[in-house]
Amino acid sequence: MVYKFRVILDTEEDIFRDIAILEDDTLEDFHNAIVNAFDFDGLEIASFYTCDNEWNQEDEISLFDTGDVLGQQKVMSDYALSSLLDKDNTKIIYVYDFLNMWTFLVELAAIEEVEAGETYPSTLFSHGIMPLGTADVEFSETDENALDFDEDDYDEEDFDMFDGDDSFEDQSFDENWN
Repeated sequence: MVYKFRVILDTEEDIFRDIAILEDDTLEDFHNAIVNAFDFDGLEIASFYTCDNEWNQEDEISLFDTGDVLGQQKVMSDYALSSLLDKDNTKIIYVYDFLNMWTFLVELAAIEEVEAGETYPSTLFSHGIMPLGTADVEFSETDENALDFDEDDYDEEDFDMFDGDDSFEDQSFDENWN
């Protein structure tokens, strides 16, 4: 059987991919399909999380065993998709790159027969463009939020608030207080 998923990036914009993959493929295979569908470089850590119908996160299944005791942590390569997802359990959460926390809501949309001549996994549909991360902000003189020090009552001395100020010398501050 073929599992058809909608993988939705958790952002305000509508960004998702529809992916078809064999039911016996592993979560690691699915991870690779998601990485390819969203044009990630595949060099970052990722995890799937089981969840309930309201998307409440439950058990982590990571890409690698990073636990204190080898073999105790659940890893993607040990789980076939069909062992976790079926017509009654259709949702799972995927997180890629724990620094940027790309979070995806993944839902099983259909279970269908294998189509002759098709290659799996495959991206069936792509909607939206991945954001590049935080946007670089460029300020110009016409920007209403830009600071214009020429028009304000500031001069260079205002920015050196402790230069020439002896008011702290009279305090009984002990440099080695800790």
